[in-house]
Amino acid sequence: MPLAVTTPVPSAQVKSALLLFGLHAPGETVVEENEATRDHTEAMLRHFGARVAVEAVGAGRRITLAGQPELRARDVEVPGDPSSAAFPLVAALLVPGSRVTIRELGLNPLRTGLLTTLLEMGAAITVENQREAGGEIVGDLAVAHGPLHGVDVPYERAPSMIDEYPVLAVAAACATGTTRMRGLAELRVKESDRLAATAALLAANGARVEIDGDDLVVHGTGRPPAGGGMVATQMDHRLAMSALVLGLATDAPVAVDDTSFIDTSFPGFVALMNRLAGEPEALVPA
Repeated sequence: MPLAVTTPVPSAQVKSALLLFGLHAPGETVVEENEATRDHTEAMLRHFGARVAVEAVGAGRRITLAGQPELRARDVEVPGDPSSAAFPLVAALLVPGSRVTIRELGLNPLRTGLLTTLLEMGAAITVENQREAGGEIVGDLAVAHGPLHGVDVPYERAPSMIDEYPVLAVAAACATGTTRMRGLAELRVKESDRLAATAALLAANGARVEIDGDDLVVHGTGRPPAGGGMVATQMDHRLAMSALVLGLATDAPVAVDDTSFIDTSFPGFVALMNRLAGEPEALVPA
């Protein structure tokens, strides 16, 4: 039988599981979320012929799926992952002389919080060849080194960039002025306490950073911090990758205690970044 569920926490994974269950139930399955989360499942279901209706409800959404649809086979073009692309993207912004093009990147509006924030910071980023593929918006990002300035990042943006805050903090540490990232309570329950660990990453390498309630506040000086610190990654792949991106910009090397688990989300990351560091102009398949 169909369900009508309000998810207790914002979770695209829980929502997706409920919608996939709803495919097999007669009638309509309704999932309501208090904050809008990634909608890749909704887009994919539509791509295969399911009837999925979405209605805004405050800051969240109500998703209604008609059960037992007749699905049809379709080709699927999987776009590049914005969370993985964040690292070469920020590296290109921070390393003088860099120009990097990230191709076939997913530009779903519920995943582009980092891109929005970096553009507000003055980043030299251009979206090219934007189109729709497999129910998703995709495009290429042309990125070039340039100055950044601090901004206030609203808490409402967090769901669209929750995995990108550590590398955004690295960019903020190299920017001019203060960047405040608001409402990051969810970072405390990721692979590590990512809020505390991100602050420690920056502090160990000479950046001025503080945690104010659930806000991360980074005071940039307009140039990279000194570097030279050891980062305790706590087996968190995004912390490790963020620390290595910072090390590309600092005068002194940045050390991390372990990189073996980076392959969890980005196989070949270290080799790719080493190659980019030797090629100021490069193409990156996201």
